[in-house]
Amino acid sequence: MIALLIVDMQNAYFEDPGLAPRREALVQACNRLIEEFSTHGAKILLVATEHERDKSTWSLNMLEDDQGFIFRGSEQAGFVPGLAAGELPRLIKTRDSAFTGTDIVSRLRNWDVEELVLAGVATHNCIAHTAADAFAHNFRVVYAEEAMASSNEQAAVDMLRILSAEYRQPVLSTDDIAKRLKGI
Repeated sequence: MIALLIVDMQNAYFEDPGLAPRREALVQACNRLIEEFSTHGAKILLVATEHERDKSTWSLNMLEDDQGFIFRGSEQAGFVPGLAAGELPRLIKTRDSAFTGTDIVSRLRNWDVEELVLAGVATHNCIAHTAADAFAHNFRVVYAEEAMASSNEQAAVDMLRILSAEYRQPVLSTDDIAKRLKGI
């Protein structure tokens, strides 16, 4: 079984001037994947970052800078306008990887998932960390090329090159992913 993880498609991340101009194209690409996965009965999980104002969930850099963000219930924590989030299941994380401190492994095993398609932001950070941890838990990973972006494109290219080579995690177009789904 294959599942789609849409990572951090939240308002806060698109405040970054490097990501803001790419928002609409990313929403369209993610929505296409959501539609394809839904049509073929494949699982979809929306992954979001949220923190508490009391600093209990803050990462080390947030603590060192004494500046948190994406607080639970804030507009920043909301999914970007236009994303077809609907009633899709959600996973809340407080770290870069969707695997750290969450029940994602149980969810994926309950769904009999063996392969993940990753989409969202940021390629060089949250997507890369999630992909590395997926590999550590024996899940295959595919990156959805048009449905990912980063504020640091060179870091994104470097991370994908390393992860693709070391962990055999291919980068595929949404068209190629859609073709694979039809083979399910």
